[in-house]
Amino acid sequence: MDADVETRSSAGARDEPSGWLGIEEAPPFTGKKTAAAAKQAAAGVRRWSSVVNATLVVLIMTAPPLLVLLGGGLGAPAVWIKSTLAGIGSQSQPKRDVLLGGLLVPGFDEQSCASRYQAAYYHKSMARRPSPYLIKRLREQEALQRRCGPGTEPYARASERLRSGQTDARDVDGCSYLVLISYRGLGNRMLAMASAFLYALLTGRVLLVDPGYGNTLADLFCEPFQGATWALPADFPLANFKELGEDAPESYGNVAVNRSGSVAGLRFVYLHLDHAASPASRLVYCDDHRQFLHRVQWVIIRTDQYMAPGLFFNPAYQEELGRLFPRKDSVFHLLSRYLLHPTNDIWGMVIRYYNSYLRNADERLGIQIRVFDTSRKPFQSVLDQILACASREHLLPAVATMGGAAPPALPAAGARSVAVLVTGLNSWYQESIREVYWTSATAGGEVVSVHQPSHEEYQIWFYSKHDMKALAEIYLLSLTDRIVTSGWSTFGYVGHGLGGHTPWVMFRPMNYSEPAPDPPCTRAMSMEPCSHGALSFECTRKEIDKVIDTGVLLPHVRPCEDMSWGLKLRDPAVGNKV
Repeated sequence: MDADVETRSSAGARDEPSGWLGIEEAPPFTGKKTAAAAKQAAAGVRRWSSVVNATLVVLIMTAPPLLVLLGGGLGAPAVWIKSTLAGIGSQSQPKRDVLLGGLLVPGFDEQSCASRYQAAYYHKSMARRPSPYLIKRLREQEALQRRCGPGTEPYARASERLRSGQTDARDVDGCSYLVLISYRGLGNRMLAMASAFLYALLTGRVLLVDPGYGNTLADLFCEPFQGATWALPADFPLANFKELGEDAPESYGNVAVNRSGSVAGLRFVYLHLDHAASPASRLVYCDDHRQFLHRVQWVIIRTDQYMAPGLFFNPAYQEELGRLFPRKDSVFHLLSRYLLHPTNDIWGMVIRYYNSYLRNADERLGIQIRVFDTSRKPFQSVLDQILACASREHLLPAVATMGGAAPPALPAAGARSVAVLVTGLNSWYQESIREVYWTSATAGGEVVSVHQPSHEEYQIWFYSKHDMKALAEIYLLSLTDRIVTSGWSTFGYVGHGLGGHTPWVMFRPMNYSEPAPDPPCTRAMSMEPCSHGALSFECTRKEIDKVIDTGVLLPHVRPCEDMSWGLKLRDPAVGNKV
């Protein structure tokens, strides 16, 4: 798991993002500007004459790429240029379903969160379409968030009950709440957000996300719900809720085992679903929400992993989950595309890099590298594993020895171009792969370029600049055509899940000083992430002291390729035919 490596945390850093490029990139299409944005753009800028504006129109029509480079210092005319270029771009591209088959709703301010509707122009078509029932339930959840969320009278009353210690609050205002504690690395947090949203959807609760140390949530993601917020307010009345652990009296395991399900005197129940949670805590996967959780208005959850496979074991949820996701391998892909939209600063980083280095390639390969070693030094065995995987699976062009022969002056007509996107904390792997194709020609005449947006050397939790770069790279991975990921890495899980890719997964070595694993990788059974902490007992019996192989109980839940005790969803109709 990504959280197991050495990290440095920052509790309050909120730095301005430093973009990788200084180029202003016009989006594929534009929406209407808000009055405030237009006023701000015009403030303090001298008016250009109509003659100059007319000249600019001519230049735009003849050489738009040149004008994009001017975007930084022209004030209001620069904004106008960007908008005009966007309009021209939209006319030259085929129309895309920006609402993703009804997954998203129209009406959001496009300028405040460009990625929400623009991502459809960069991603391939949806790997799975949302079911009509999922669309219906999403609209109902949005209405619940608006009716009961922060800023509403029901939320104010519920907060006061929590503050005052009132315990019998069932069915008050018809509003109950699920608060997600944010912790660990970005990949873990994204899996947790999708999981908590699914649990809120199944249990009829309003989802509220702890903004995290440093209040970084707003730097990373747009609000997913129209007319409502998912951010837990700063004045949330429950003190020290981030410090809750399995030993808390309110812990689900304690309530279920030691209190026989009695919630008398409890203001809330705490769900501890860390990847290392005890079997008693994992009993929540088997709770049908009618046992005792419905009697508490507030539920606090801590998780650093993907919960969906565990929820499929609960008989009370199986019919609902089947209606929501007829294709069982679509859960994270659909939920992440609905919920997780990067902010404008991050989206700008994504499209600038994509358009500069990846867009024009005939094929884009993503390689996500995660080394679980605290020394942070590069390992030859990891490079050998990457190259062996790419070679055996024909993901990268083979190289040829020229033997002193003169190379062609120009690439052959129709030569295929391959852009390789490498993500990781160390630059040595990218430099080594690039050197392979610099010092040797490809056997088939392909043109290979190898790129890496950043190399931060170590992971930092809740540090805005670091997390923003990480999120941009996750989205860039999702825009590739094929992807290789490192086993156990939640960063890789999110990247291929967002893109709807069935990845090639590299097995995690237990000792990086030994030769690379053989085989080096395998094709995953689905695009779904692996759950590192699913239950190990049967829900109908709840025998928590008896460990069984839960990976054989359901045809659509199987052990993960990269972690034998992990579980992941698959579509039985597809199986391994990916």
